[in-house]
Amino acid sequence: MAAQKGTLYSSIIDVKGNGFLDNNRSKEAEKPSFADLPLCLLEVIISQLVLKDNIRASAVCRTWREAGLYVRLVDKPPWLMYLPKRGNLFELYDPLQQKMHTLNLPELAKSTVCYSRDGWLLMRKTASNKMFFFNPFTRKLINLPNCELSYDAIAFSCAPTSGTCVLLAFKHVRYGVTTTSTCYPGATEWITEDLNFFLSYGHDSLKHSNVVYALRRFNCLDGDGGLYHFEPSTREWRYETVILPDCPYISDRFRYEYERKKKRILLAVRKGEFFKIFTCGGEKPIVYKMGFIKWTKINSSTLEGLTIFTSLYSSEMRVNLPWMRNSVYFPKLRFSCKCCVSYSFDEERFYPRKQWQEQEDLCPLENLWIRPPKRALDYM
Repeated sequence: MAAQKGTLYSSIIDVKGNGFLDNNRSKEAEKPSFADLPLCLLEVIISQLVLKDNIRASAVCRTWREAGLYVRLVDKPPWLMYLPKRGNLFELYDPLQQKMHTLNLPELAKSTVCYSRDGWLLMRKTASNKMFFFNPFTRKLINLPNCELSYDAIAFSCAPTSGTCVLLAFKHVRYGVTTTSTCYPGATEWITEDLNFFLSYGHDSLKHSNVVYALRRFNCLDGDGGLYHFEPSTREWRYETVILPDCPYISDRFRYEYERKKKRILLAVRKGEFFKIFTCGGEKPIVYKMGFIKWTKINSSTLEGLTIFTSLYSSEMRVNLPWMRNSVYFPKLRFSCKCCVSYSFDEERFYPRKQWQEQEDLCPLENLWIRPPKRALDYM
């Protein structure tokens, strides 16, 4: 009987205990949990962690693991740099953190920007032909010989401190002749010569694109979207024999917009693969990827998580950025909401929410993308 009483008593305790635990579980279930955070928000949070903490967070659950893997090897996006018309205060915008930073750069007074790459600016004095490299984060300045050529485009291959940096400036002077100037840090003068090359301009407002250095050569697009390049080692200009699609903004439909709005044709490259971007005011940007025999139009499914940051001075490409994938980011900022103007191929619309059909130019001359150092905030 005692045994039965003990068993009964134990059963009562067990039932009450379970009931008490069930009540606790239901109350706990009502509380918000980190496990309920949406994936896009988790990516932003985990992207701020160092590698060791990222791995620890990835072990929490399947959702956290997915977010951690997405951003573990994430490329940091470039920053948007505003070039003031007067004064020495330069604003830099971090699109991932959506924060604005300011740098006082008196070294750039009375100068205009020519190109940007690897965190460096190529600058030219407004009142002379004097040129110099400048790193706005480290404040390092490297002088260059005067460039006497009134160029159509100018670029450099890599950071001037790398030991292999080459500069290129060129101008199409007459039919079949392109004046070409090259230089390198430490040189005393530019090497200039007229080279045989016919540059097809296409329409007057699309004379050339930005220049990118890849595959040991300088690459650019002509007005028809054809890719051509200059090899410093051989000092030769050449065209790529790739079938061209029709320019999407030279049709009867866009005739009025073509005369009224700025048209841009821009080039970007990632791991040796070339992409070209057509823009026309607020029209949907069109992106092509170069294959072996032709340019292929791409969409959200074929972008494979890429983000294109484009401007007239530089273009950058990143992969698997949190909530920024499959998009084109333009060098334009909406100060009212502090976010970049971008186009999402997944949602087929511009951000922020606004009718962009009245926009004349999404790539203004006074803005550019620049690659910040790993600890950029240490220089602020």
